[in-house]
Amino acid sequence: MAKTLGPVKRKFSPWTDPNAVPFIRFENITKRFGDFVAVDNLTLDIYEKEFFSLLGPSGCGKTTLMRMLAGFEEPTEGRILLQGNDIRGVPPYRRPTNMMFQSYALFPHMTVEKNIAFGLEQDNLPKADIAARVEEMLKLVKLEQFAKRKPNQLSGGQRQRVALARSLAKRPKVLLLDEPLGALDKKLREETQFELMDLQHTLGLTFLIVTHDQEEAMTVSDRIAVMDKGVIVQVATPAEIYEAPNSRYVADFIGDINILEGTITETGSALGAPGAVNIDCGGLFVAVDQECQAVKGDQVAFAVRPEKVRISPDAPADTSVNSFYGEVWDIGYLGDFSLFLVRSEDGRILRAAQANVSRLVDRPITFGDMVWLTWSRDAGLVLTR
Repeated sequence: MAKTLGPVKRKFSPWTDPNAVPFIRFENITKRFGDFVAVDNLTLDIYEKEFFSLLGPSGCGKTTLMRMLAGFEEPTEGRILLQGNDIRGVPPYRRPTNMMFQSYALFPHMTVEKNIAFGLEQDNLPKADIAARVEEMLKLVKLEQFAKRKPNQLSGGQRQRVALARSLAKRPKVLLLDEPLGALDKKLREETQFELMDLQHTLGLTFLIVTHDQEEAMTVSDRIAVMDKGVIVQVATPAEIYEAPNSRYVADFIGDINILEGTITETGSALGAPGAVNIDCGGLFVAVDQECQAVKGDQVAFAVRPEKVRISPDAPADTSVNSFYGEVWDIGYLGDFSLFLVRSEDGRILRAAQANVSRLVDRPITFGDMVWLTWSRDAGLVLTR
């Protein structure tokens, strides 16, 4: 499928409209399995035509939340509203949702077209309508020439498309995707992510995906809910989650990051600059341009992404602040960029990422070199929780 990223996704932000009505609402949802609380008093709004991701480690409650929406589990407490209607007690097959599982769950003895038609036949649609819908789905996922094949004659990516076509054939209002790309190799997974985005834009459906793959969630989502131990820690756009995490947990969970613990030494007016914060991170002094609720003496964390850290063998003009001196301890060459681990005399390690903009095999900075890491005042952020 062609990669066609248009302006629709960039302009789509109903959550910023105070008059927008949620398409799906989880309202004070709690789910217990015996003494174990899988989902704990959770409230979440998802809007029509949104591509929404539930992201978190195994056991955080994301799949349980999706299964409750699908009707495979019922909440212990709270309500789930779909288009304003409470769907408690509505069986899965009567909900305007459909679920695509990680295993794909294709029938091995059926052809591709028969797999896609199965749900439609169960609904007793006229044969002509079924044939037309199957043809439409095959065309949508670019599998027309594979209609007569069986699943064992397809690649992993093709089987994934059959499962997607079968899930879409019944024209659900909400498509639920449970780790749908986990069985694919990295390159195919990345290609399929864009295909999913294009399909979602084309069909105008609401997609809810469960994943523990951070890059996947960042790529496909309009918004992401980061979950931990049955609660939502932060809901925001991918850019906001990455650039402005609201806690140490989110900052550390999403992407690679340097986190330094420290004590605020000065803030705001004392520095003559509202929104300025100075932090003593155990003898490493950090200056940050950021509005902060913390006050002098508070324990905070300073977080900065490796790609925002500069690495050089030369000392900066001012070594008293936002600078770190140490030895190149390890290097990860990742093709498009290199990740340098720099270790100071006291044993602390910070990471700096450098884009490989030239084709040099031998880099000017290598193992054992003494280097300076520096960053600007607006490169990182202060985390108070």
